[in-house]
Amino acid sequence: MNKNYLEIENLKVSNELLKFVNNELLEDTGITPKKFWSGFDKSVHELTPKNKELIKIREDLQTKIDEWHKKNKSNEIKIDEYKEFLKHIGYLKDEGPDFKIKTSDVDDEISKIAGPQLVVPIMNARYALNAANARWVSLYDSLYGTNIIESEEGGSERYDPNRGQEVIKFVREFFDKYIEIDGTSWKNIAGLKVINKDLIILKDDYEYKLKDKNKFIGHRGDANKPEAIILKNNNLHFEIIINPKAFSAAHDIAGISDVIAESAVSTICDNEDSVAAVDAEDKVVCYRNWLGLMKGNLKIQFEKNGKNLERKLNPDRSYISKDGKGLKLHGRSLLLIRNVGHLMTSPSILLKDGSEVPEGIMDAFITSAAALHDLKRKKNSRTGSIYIVKPKMHGPDECAFTDLIFTKVEEILELKPNTIKVGLMDEERRTSANLKECIRALSKRIVFQNTGFLDRTGDEMHTSMEAGPMIKKGEMKSSKWIQAYENNNVDLGLKCGFSGKAQIGKGMWAAPDEMKKMLDEKIGHLNAGANCAWVPSPTAASLHALHYHKVNVFDVQKKLASRAPAKLDDLLTIPIANRPNWSVDEINSEISNSAQTLLGYVVRWIDQGIGCSKVPDINNVGLMEDRATLRISSQHIANWIHHGITTKIQVIEIMKEMARVVDDQNKNDKNYIRMSDNFEKSIAFKTACDLILKGKEQPSGYTEPLLHLNRLEKKLS
Repeated sequence: MNKNYLEIENLKVSNELLKFVNNELLEDTGITPKKFWSGFDKSVHELTPKNKELIKIREDLQTKIDEWHKKNKSNEIKIDEYKEFLKHIGYLKDEGPDFKIKTSDVDDEISKIAGPQLVVPIMNARYALNAANARWVSLYDSLYGTNIIESEEGGSERYDPNRGQEVIKFVREFFDKYIEIDGTSWKNIAGLKVINKDLIILKDDYEYKLKDKNKFIGHRGDANKPEAIILKNNNLHFEIIINPKAFSAAHDIAGISDVIAESAVSTICDNEDSVAAVDAEDKVVCYRNWLGLMKGNLKIQFEKNGKNLERKLNPDRSYISKDGKGLKLHGRSLLLIRNVGHLMTSPSILLKDGSEVPEGIMDAFITSAAALHDLKRKKNSRTGSIYIVKPKMHGPDECAFTDLIFTKVEEILELKPNTIKVGLMDEERRTSANLKECIRALSKRIVFQNTGFLDRTGDEMHTSMEAGPMIKKGEMKSSKWIQAYENNNVDLGLKCGFSGKAQIGKGMWAAPDEMKKMLDEKIGHLNAGANCAWVPSPTAASLHALHYHKVNVFDVQKKLASRAPAKLDDLLTIPIANRPNWSVDEINSEISNSAQTLLGYVVRWIDQGIGCSKVPDINNVGLMEDRATLRISSQHIANWIHHGITTKIQVIEIMKEMARVVDDQNKNDKNYIRMSDNFEKSIAFKTACDLILKGKEQPSGYTEPLLHLNRLEKKLS
């Protein structure tokens, strides 16, 4: 037996993972290593055959769909015939009667508070701590440091007092609209104090009060000279910090030094698309960081600008209520953990037949065991729940399988039924088309469902690979299927009773430097009915939070509940380009854009093990990239090769050209390995090409199998 594995029950467990589980994970949980491993052994050997069967069903369905499209290639697709075929093969399920979800013990951050949701790679402890602490973020800093405020000193390290004044002006004008003072403006106020449960605003020797007195909820410090004023609007808070001695208050007669915005209400700690975890060594890093968050003791030391710093979890925020009571506001974002899907296996554990453990099953047991520590402390979930986001499920049967996995985990960890809550990622076509039945299969656990445009588009293209050449990537967002997809997710969430009980989410803002554009556009997610939407950074969270002060999402949801539901016919309309007449330049430009971002992401994934990063696009605009971006780009080019829009030879030439561009963009990274110095020996370049050239054969068009295979090769080289 390999010396890196130890035998436990019928399993061979990586030595590193075994030590982590026995000595760290289970310590003080009341679950002994013997109980954990014997229960895991029994469960995983019961569950794995079902897991394999579900993956086989995916493959069989794809084969039948491919054959149908080949037979019907010369004909225009008739939607009724197409639907009948999908029902016949079991792709479309019969829809059952209406119902409401039965989830209980849900924290307010999910059920009652609409706000931004961060997604962070759990493999990076510093990022994970930043995200957990992003519940409260300086609005002044966020505005000053982004392109929302325009001034000559934008981006300069030197403080620009004019820029600072523009920040203050922005915040005061915002308050004038959404936290109004009765009879005057927030501009040039002279002071704030608390008298007889009321907030008193001083201006021009007069005293004013808020138009809605309920928006003032408390203060810190002396009532006559408070250190902070706590305001609340649409269930989100602001803290006005008063410190006349602070540098930032030098030109403020009220002595206001900062405004802190309640920002990332919830955070998904990601084990999946944003990490590069391919073996036990990597998985233990992820699990250990999650365990530290659940125990509350995760810390990281690092150097920044020549200073040694330590980051740890922020405490709760204390204040005095209007009634004089000492109260607290939760100091951290509510943390959910995203496991991997049903497809991938991990060499961290070998089963009795020598095969690798299904990674999603391993994730479920270990991330839930880590959360046992929080169930004792109740610092993350005050209701005693564990929140697991489950991605890339295909249809109701796979959702039911997730429910079964979580039931097994609850039995082994001695948890009451449905302690583990589930977030459903609506990012695969078969799930979208059967969403009501997917929700039904998870109706006692579900707390979250969202749309993910990139993965969903990747599956759209792969499922219908044989139907014809796909439209350009940029045209996908205006295609018929995607509007139906986005609306259907909200329609069914509301119909099944999500409002006030569970989150309906929308996807990521991918351009972290384009905050002005985000402030203009991302409010659309709220108007579409989403009570949470993804952001890439704490700064973005604080700025996106402003949208939730402008729009009461729960009121929007009430209106949307009565609209005509999205049509299945539209959802199933395939985005193929009928007789495209694109020029060679158009085709090459489209491929070059995809190839450049694909290479920029893959080279960091393979060579440095970075699963999520800001990758400059072909125009040097930084975009947050993860595997979802990779899936859509690789599938799109693979589709165009398959249908003769381009050729393999042409694509390889473009890949080489774009590799040189990516090499140049990374020239200041001391850890970067150039691809163009030797294309034949660059594992990263080979992987990027394989993702395209072997894209049609990849299961559901996923990128993980090739990425994992080649990252392991790189780690061994």
